[in-house]
Amino acid sequence: MISLRLSHLRNFLDEQKVNAALISKPENVRYFSGFTGDSTMLIITHKRNILITDGRYIEQAEAEAPKFEVIRQDDGLIIKVADTLNDIGMRSIGIEGNYMTVNQRDKLLEHTDKLKLKLTSIAVDELRQVKDETEIANIQRACDIADKAFDDIVKFIRPGVSEIEVAARLEHVMRQLGSFKPAFDTIVASGLRGTMPHATASNKIIKAGEFVTMDFGAIYNGYHSDITRTVFVGRADNKQRKLYETVLDAQLFALTVIKVGSLGKDIDAKVRTHFEKSGLTKYFIHGLGHGVGLEIHEEPRLSKTSTSEALKANMIVTDEPGIYIPDVGGVRIEDTVLVTDNIAIPLTHSNKKLLELKN
Repeated sequence: MISLRLSHLRNFLDEQKVNAALISKPENVRYFSGFTGDSTMLIITHKRNILITDGRYIEQAEAEAPKFEVIRQDDGLIIKVADTLNDIGMRSIGIEGNYMTVNQRDKLLEHTDKLKLKLTSIAVDELRQVKDETEIANIQRACDIADKAFDDIVKFIRPGVSEIEVAARLEHVMRQLGSFKPAFDTIVASGLRGTMPHATASNKIIKAGEFVTMDFGAIYNGYHSDITRTVFVGRADNKQRKLYETVLDAQLFALTVIKVGSLGKDIDAKVRTHFEKSGLTKYFIHGLGHGVGLEIHEEPRLSKTSTSEALKANMIVTDEPGIYIPDVGGVRIEDTVLVTDNIAIPLTHSNKKLLELKN
């Protein structure tokens, strides 16, 4: 698996016309080497795989990254990277320009002055978009954990419970089931707070007659899941039920247009057009979805501004339309889904019918 990833990276370097890659983003360090620690950089040429870290991680790196030469640094990571590049004599280097800091770049150039490095920003994240079988299995396990946490939480939510208690319960159950940690800050938004798509849990007390939106996820072997479910406390009226059904209809429609060959911005546009019959399009205020993997938000994006190329089989994205109406509340429904030729396959399986929880 690592060998294949390194082969793809080397082909990518040829396309970018650089001789080596300097990998500094932790998710990419893990993807290309298998090493799960921090404070580490990789130098990958056509002939050598080098991992540079400090004394805390030498033993771990040798165990987790057997395909790499492990070099210890004691005087600063960038200085050791520079010394190693000087020894190799490689001048044309691809760096992760969207991750490396200006200070790091300047220090690297300062300590390789005689080498006259030519640094080119490369976007290696795109090599992680199509998932292999192991990655899909890890994401599926993370989704299963989140699903089980949802089964538990609907028995816990009742009037008088705070949003933060709901978030704590979700995270506790996921940890018990094997999640390394929450995939992101758990969102619990009840009542009028539901109009804020990223309203992390607060001390607000949940009341009867309110929607409760929960957006949460697990991490398994470094891979994330992302799910949103909105439930109702008590009995929903016809207007509330209609709002929920409108979002669910759009979410199910999106599954039919998220498929191989489609562009992210076109998928988003089709779902917005689908909303038009309800007259609620203006209340859909964010993109339809995003890629999921070693990061909770990664390419490809499904949004108005997406620059992603056509979707490919075994990409994993979210499908998460939402409607947020001021002075009324919000509803969002989200699955983590696998891209295929015909229809997106949800990896999250929690009930999507409107759940009306007893007071």
